[in-house]
Amino acid sequence: MFHRLTAAMLAATALTTPAMAQDVTLTIESWRNDDLPIWQEKIIPAFEAAHPGIKLNFAPSAPAEYNAVLNSKLEAGSAGDIITCRPFDASLQMFDKGQLADLTDLPGMANFSDVAKSGWSTDDGSKTFCVPMASVIHGFIYNKSAFDELGLTEPKTVDEFFATLDKIEEEGSYVPMAMGTADQWEAATMGYQNIGPNYWKGEEGRKALIAGTAKLTDPQFVAPLEQLAKWGPYLGDGYQAQTYPDSQNLFTLGRAAIFPAGSWEIGIFGPQIAGAFEMGAFPPPVPASGDKCYISDHTDIGIGLNAASKNADAARTFLDWVASPEFATLYANALPGFFPLSNAEVKLDDPLAQEFISWRGECESTIRSSYQILSRGTPNLENEMWNVSASVINGTVTPADGAKKLQDGLESWYKPGEATAPVAN
Repeated sequence: MFHRLTAAMLAATALTTPAMAQDVTLTIESWRNDDLPIWQEKIIPAFEAAHPGIKLNFAPSAPAEYNAVLNSKLEAGSAGDIITCRPFDASLQMFDKGQLADLTDLPGMANFSDVAKSGWSTDDGSKTFCVPMASVIHGFIYNKSAFDELGLTEPKTVDEFFATLDKIEEEGSYVPMAMGTADQWEAATMGYQNIGPNYWKGEEGRKALIAGTAKLTDPQFVAPLEQLAKWGPYLGDGYQAQTYPDSQNLFTLGRAAIFPAGSWEIGIFGPQIAGAFEMGAFPPPVPASGDKCYISDHTDIGIGLNAASKNADAARTFLDWVASPEFATLYANALPGFFPLSNAEVKLDDPLAQEFISWRGECESTIRSSYQILSRGTPNLENEMWNVSASVINGTVTPADGAKKLQDGLESWYKPGEATAPVAN
């Protein structure tokens, strides 16, 4: 009897051990299909080498289709274990539906500030549901060769900024700044949201708008529009019809001296310029010498756990690794211009990317003022900022009237202090 029982137990062990030893495979949903080689060649090998027993399958969808495809998979119960998260309402809605797991207690979350987590936290900040992966930083990229040729230095204040533009305009060899208003969004994103934080003091002003203790008609929110109203003469002939790709071409061909930028341009401009000239970057100039500086360090991409995943433990192991300094360094160097949101100190190989990220040590970070809560209604504040910023630059709307349009639109639906659900996708 004993021998028969032992034999049966050994047979059972032989049958179950291979199954128990099988690798867990985590499938990652993402819209970043351009990242596929980076995941396959760098990120996945690094993780799997350090975590035997867990395999990764990066399975992106086309960016424009991602939200719809992911929502369908989540509803059908066929979504992957790991969900790449867009910031703010799209991901918050999934969390509210119970589709994204609560990651507030993930150990690696201690590596991120409240600002870094804001894109993937509940409105009150009490729960976080995606690990912050990367942000983009705004500032100004410039043609360093042109600056050297014209004897120019990086402007520190707004007065110095306009003095620099005047010198470039007077010399005549270059368009002072490459930006058009045809597509509108650049006027707000690389204009208003770029220079604005220095006036409204970053998070202080952004949170005051949400709380209703500040209005878009207050001086600190009108001031960046007043600066934008002076940009037009420096943007070159026909800038009103100039698209975003037109502006990129103008700069990369060496015909413009300055490009109001998002750091994502680093990876785009580098190969296009290919040594034709050297690039530099400077943060948004402060209103007056000695003023504290603020930068738009905007949350761009996060990653979370499908609440229905059958591999939650392995998934949390992976997400904790994504929160680590190792991943931050790996990802940031693989994608120059997309910066880790971790508090860990990261050294970047790309000198222009290192210049952008160095501003975190000099300036206070904030996110775009319209992105959290304030663009859930109609009219959409973010879209209104596009139109108003472009119109102010074009000279068809005054800064004061533009600010009033923004505030009137926001007040028509937003009541500070009242619960406001994220809009459906």
